[in-house]
Formats: sequence, C-alpha cells, structure tokens
Amino acid sequence: MQQAYPVILTKDGDSIIAEFSDVPEAMTVGSDENNALEWAQDALVVALSGYLDERRDIPKPSKPKPGQESIALPPVIASKLAIYQAMRDQGVTQADLAERLHCDARQIRRLLDLDQHSRMDFIDDALHELGKRLVIDIQTDVRFKSSEMKNSRARA
Repeated sequence: MQQAYPVILTKDGDSIIAEFSDVPEAMTVGSDENNALEWAQDALVVALSGYLDERRDIPKPSKPKPGQESIALPPVIASKLAIYQAMRDQGVTQADLAERLHCDARQIRRLLDLDQHSRMDFIDDALHELGKRLVIDIQTDVRFKSSEMKNSRARA
C-alpha cells in the first residue's frame, strides 16, 4: 500500500494553502505552489503523529483525481504508521509485539514514536510479526529538474 495522500492546493491572496481531505488536521501555507508542497509533507506527518497520540486509526489515502498532486510519507514514517495500524487492527499490544520480537516494551514505544530513529531491520521484523511485508520502490521525482540531476552527477 503506497502511503501518498492527495493534496488540495488553493490560492489565497499571495499564498497557496495545502490541505488534505483524508487528514483534515494537516494544513499548511506556502509562498507558492512548490513551497506549499514542500511544507505539506511536514504538516501531514505532524497531523498523523497526533492520530497516534490520540489512539485513532490512520486514514487510508484516497485515490488522487487526475492531475492532482500527492504527498508521499517518508518511508520510515509510513512503516511506523503501518505497524501502529496493524497492531490496532489485530488487537496487538506493545507488550505483545515486544514479546514476539524478544525485546523490551520500551523499544516498541520508541518504534511507534515518529520522532525517534528506528533501524529498518527492526521495522521490517515488526511488520513481519504483524503479517506485513516491507517493499521498497524507488521512483523518479518528476519535480526534480534534469539540470539538478546533471549537477549532482558532476559533484559525485
């Protein structure tokens, strides 16, 4: 399941508002469309972190309308949210998952904290214990200009 949420961009005077119908708590403003899209991911992560704090289900992303931008969650954040939601769906407590992973429950609390760094192998193990599989897909960012790509190759 791709964790990318369609974003609604609305002009408001000299600014652009970015908001999400799937996550109404996530909203930000940018000086232009690109700036609003840059801030949108942060707003989305902060709002979804609130869902964890309030012990709410994570909303599934809806399908974007033709031509509508989507904001993908960072991979580690998307993985942690998938662990959290799988635990909720299956009625698995932090203590249960800790026992399955042969670790301390504090490690599971840190795993579910979106602000804490977590090792990908631990994330993968947790997903596996919840009947999930981590799949990584690398895609070209269409907003990444080819001149930027040439410059990055020249620096490498």
